[in-house]
Order: sequence, then C-alpha cells, then structure tokens
Amino acid sequence: MMRNSFGHIFTLTTFGESHGAAVGGVVDGMPAGIDVDLDFIQDELNRRKPGQSRITTGRQESDLVEILSGVFEGKTTGCPIGFLVRNTNQHSNDYENVRDVFRPSHADYTYTTKYGLRDHRGGGRSSARETISRCVGGAFAKLALKHLGIEIVAYSSQVGNIAITKDYKSLDLSLVESNSVRCPDLEKAKEMEQLILDVKSEGDTIGGTITCVIKGCPAGLGEPAFSKLHADLGAAMLSINAVKGFEYGAGFDGVGQRGSEQNDLFCSDDGTISTRTNNSGGIQGGISNGQDIFFRVLFKPVATQLRPQPTVNKQGEETILEVKGRHDPCVLPRAVPVVEAMAAMTILDHYLLNKTIQL
Repeated sequence: MMRNSFGHIFTLTTFGESHGAAVGGVVDGMPAGIDVDLDFIQDELNRRKPGQSRITTGRQESDLVEILSGVFEGKTTGCPIGFLVRNTNQHSNDYENVRDVFRPSHADYTYTTKYGLRDHRGGGRSSARETISRCVGGAFAKLALKHLGIEIVAYSSQVGNIAITKDYKSLDLSLVESNSVRCPDLEKAKEMEQLILDVKSEGDTIGGTITCVIKGCPAGLGEPAFSKLHADLGAAMLSINAVKGFEYGAGFDGVGQRGSEQNDLFCSDDGTISTRTNNSGGIQGGISNGQDIFFRVLFKPVATQLRPQPTVNKQGEETILEVKGRHDPCVLPRAVPVVEAMAAMTILDHYLLNKTIQL
C-alpha cells in the first residue's frame, strides 16, 4: 500500500488500522523552536474522539497521544515528530459477520479487488480512525500557523436539509464548540441535533456540509499551474473519509451570476490593496490574495446502516447484511476538527514552500 504521506515540505505519514494495536504517524518538516502545547494537541484529538455526545458513536476511546520524538524541553527540534495513539476499545467480534460480505458503499469490494485481501474489522486502513493522525499533524501545523497570525475555524453548516443561511461573517464562530453539532447558529444547531437523533433512532444515517474559514493567510501562497492552493485544499479535503464534494468562494451558487456581478473589484485603503467583495474565496489564479479563504466540504451519509441491507459475499452470492457495532449516525460533528487539520497542514506546507522558493 503506497501513498500514506501528505504534503511537500511539511509532511505527515500515517500508519495503523482501526482494530490494530495503535494508529500514529510521523510529522516531518516542522519548523524548529515552536512551543509545543500538549494540552492543545490533546484537545484537538478530544474534539474528534468517539463517544463525546449522544449524536456520535457510543464507542469509548481515550485517544491519548504519545509524542515519541522531535520535541525537547517543550519545543520542536526540527527533527521528525513521531507519535502514536493506542487503540483500547475494539469490539472486533462485532465484524465477524462481514468477514466474507461486501458492505454497501464501503471499501470492502475495492480493497479486496486491489489487494486480494482486507481487514474486515472496522474497515482496517479505510476506517475513519486513521484521521486521528491527521488531527495530531494538524495540531502541530496550527501551533506553527499561530506564530504567523493565521487562524482556521470550521463548523457544521448543513445537516440534511437544515442549513445555515447566514454568511460566515455574520456568525459568532466562537460558539462552534458550544454544542454537540459544532454549529455557530444555535437555533439551527438544535434542529440539526434533533434530525440526527431522529435518523439514529431509525438505524439510518444523514450527511451534510462543513464550512471552513481561514483568516490571516498572506497573499502569495499557491502555484499558478499544478499546485494551485484551492486544488491542494480540495485534494486534502477529498482525502477525508465520506467526503463527496469541495467548493470554495462563491462556488456552485455563483453559476447564476454574470461576471459583472461576481468579479471582486480592487480597492485601496491607505495604500493597502484589497477587494470590495470576496467571491473568489481568497484565492485568485491558484494563489492566495490576502482575503479570508473560505470553502465548503460535502460529507455523504455514513455508509454503515443499522438495518438489513441486501448485498453479496466474496463468491458473488446474494445475502442480507445485518451490521452490528457502534457507528456514527452523522459524521459531521467529529469531522470538523479533521477539516481544520487538513486545512492547517495544507496552508503551512504552502507557506514553507513559498518561503523556500523566495530564497
């Protein structure tokens, strides 16, 4: 299995399976001398971990991170940062009935076709538990970005047909962590939570959209051709489990506008060049322009259904699948920190790449 690394200069290589001994990774290219706030890193994992509310899976994992290298006396050394998080609450027997059965819309069939075998326990490498490593890598990236005045905030903006209609600028993003859905619109948050509970009671699942805002990003990040900033952000987001779509700026909503309506006109404020609007989402020509970068990520409904589904086994014989175990009815609440982590690593990677090119 190849391609387990992310990034160009700031890189993250992940390892582990959901029902193995541990998951972990190696961060390389982290600038030296950055203060390491271990509580902050653990908090980022706590935002992702299972069992945190009644609308997430009931699986209980402490998800305690162990830093193995690359940190000395509270600061990064510039050396590779090794870390791991041990798995402590696997119920592998819950998956015994899917050993030879292909679960609908999972990676079971494609993994078997590609590798000739698969780890049926929770999906193995395809499990969302792999995103633990991304949150740790993202936490380190956030610590570095903090020195640059770059802030990244994501939130649930739509669950099913319940959506925030307000622009992110009119929302109080400090309220994201005030509710289990991670939605800054408190009225919509209540509706979203109830919808997730209703879906959960039916043994079904629901999808939605996460919006991410990056503030303080300097102009000049990104390349004009094959490493456009929005292309790399899109690739980062589409690598997350259950993601089906990515759009930035005006996105698909802008197709009904004319160019005269959507163009971001330039202006000058005491010699500082800016734009009157931000339909471009902070990126023009593949390069950041200094405005807020904002984008949306679409997550499909979780594929695991706690209701009978017709499928086939490895021999191609039709059968009925009844899944056991503990699963999320909606991935959004736990995916918010993952979106932030992937955005943070992408921005830091491009910042370091841009600095290298300028030298």
